Amino acid sequence: MIDRLARDCPALVWTSGPIRDMIPAMIAPTTNLFVRDRFTWLAYLMLAYYAYAQATLGPLMPFLRAELDLNYTVAGLHISAFALGMILAGLLGDWWAQRRGRRFVFWAGGVGMAAGALILALSHHVALTIIGSLVMGWLGSFLLVMIQATLSDRHGEQRAIALTESNVAASISAALAPVFIGTFQRLGLGWRTALYLVAASFLLLFFCFQPEPIPANRPADPNPQRTSRQSLPLLFWGYWTVVILAVSIEWCMIFWGADFLENSVGLSKVNAATMMSLFFGAMVIGRIVGSRLSRIVPSSTLLLVAFGIVVVGFPLYWLGTIPALHLLGLFIAGLGVANLFPLTLSVAVGVAADQSNAASARVALAGGLAILISPLTLGWVADQLGIQNAYGVVALLLVGAVTVTWLTNRLVAARDQ
Repeated sequence: MIDRLARDCPALVWTSGPIRDMIPAMIAPTTNLFVRDRFTWLAYLMLAYYAYAQATLGPLMPFLRAELDLNYTVAGLHISAFALGMILAGLLGDWWAQRRGRRFVFWAGGVGMAAGALILALSHHVALTIIGSLVMGWLGSFLLVMIQATLSDRHGEQRAIALTESNVAASISAALAPVFIGTFQRLGLGWRTALYLVAASFLLLFFCFQPEPIPANRPADPNPQRTSRQSLPLLFWGYWTVVILAVSIEWCMIFWGADFLENSVGLSKVNAATMMSLFFGAMVIGRIVGSRLSRIVPSSTLLLVAFGIVVVGFPLYWLGTIPALHLLGLFIAGLGVANLFPLTLSVAVGVAADQSNAASARVALAGGLAILISPLTLGWVADQLGIQNAYGVVALLLVGAVTVTWLTNRLVAARDQ
């Protein structure tokens, strides 16, 4: 597969060797039933592109706060703007896809993410940097909606494999964000260079894959108009609530993690930003394992296991007495957080399989609501009580997420009996 991609895209020839060596360790071997075609690889790479751009917002924040003299609350408005954009994409994504087609929305979302990253990188006023974050979240998240919907339709009952594998690629690229930001800052190139890579990556992917057809929507109902008007089932909204809680946990750790390591643990700004790569690296490992287990273990069961791992790791990260314990807890929590979103997405779309556009859009809406509310809330509490005490918000979110997941799983099991 990698050799074929290299032939189709000469610009990737120089990377074909390293990528070939990395792929066997990154995802499980292809089975006779699960086939990764050229579009599947495109979706994986585009999700990696999206995840890298999104992941830059947390590690760059200490540098932006220092440069523009921002407090926690104002800094949190950047992620809130991104989240507001995700909400708009979640409300409008299926509507726009019906009118302009999946192909247009897919590539327009990619352009929007690159444009927003450039606005953020080139701006030196807080109003403009917030606008850049908004553009990334709004236009960029149309791409996220289309990736989730098209992968779900392309792979059907095996969507859990495709969604967890795609998030392996996303985790790898997200793990590079804090490394690049810290490295570029050390080299004197500045943290903004990490954002310029967003635009460069999109241009490369567009050049290589633009002719590739995007899968059409294939609802189970033979009447697409009737399907598009159906309400999503009640069980979907149970898992939708879990998405809000899970994404809240993930983003409170991503967005404020570097600040927590600096101000509570005592690391320098550069080291705190770089050490966040432990969290993202753990997410890579967690999703590799999750992609394999999703072939033999039901997604609903794996979801509870993932929450259990977070329950073990988060208290160490939050309440550790020495830096090593904080970092160990960060790593363990990352192993569990890794699979919260892809597994919840899989079970949510699974209970509304004939409405993939709408289900994917509403999941993006849930993610946007979570990112809008939770990091800003934690930032506000940190301004009042300090970042250490503010992380108690995450503990409450974790209790709520485990409870709602267990209850919704029970309802699904009762329905299927």
